[in-house]
Amino acid sequence: MSHKAYYHSPIGWVEIQASFDVVTSVVFCEAPKNEECTDSAILAKCVRQLDEYFGGQRMNFDVPVSQKGTEFQQKVWNALLNIPFGKTVSYAYIAKMIDNPQSVRAVGAANGQNKLWIIVPCHRVIGANGSLTGYAGGLDRKKWLLAHEAKVVSSLKFQVSSWMLKPETSNLKPQTSNLKLQTSNLKPQT
Repeated sequence: MSHKAYYHSPIGWVEIQASFDVVTSVVFCEAPKNEECTDSAILAKCVRQLDEYFGGQRMNFDVPVSQKGTEFQQKVWNALLNIPFGKTVSYAYIAKMIDNPQSVRAVGAANGQNKLWIIVPCHRVIGANGSLTGYAGGLDRKKWLLAHEAKVVSSLKFQVSSWMLKPETSNLKPQTSNLKLQTSNLKPQT
């Protein structure tokens, strides 16, 4: 059975599709027109996590997801999940991550077939020269998502600095600093 919901994000409407227990699609769409939505726990969890992401309170998603694709596409999509929040990598970097350095164009194609936008963060992949390249949701949205993540990371760095200087006045929660540490563990393979 398929379930559907719509979420109004700061950068447009998002259509969320799910089976009984996994999210199968999260894509930007036009405003829904009297679409019938279904009520399900998995959709509610996904909407809550998207709300937290756009509110700057979530860096990683733990909602269960699944999408159909070739073995190669699955490798690429799994590699995307390892790009830390607020960081960007190139298509060539992803090709190296999956032990197939000659597959840069195929990585780009697989990235473009990802249907779990934001959750499987294809927006964090950029051109080798640092330029913003293709995003099925549109380059304006890609730019906004990257700026949003950079702002959240910058805010966390400030909070960590403030907390280290004045722990008695900080509202930083320990889990926030743990999330910050997770954003710095991706290193290029040589």
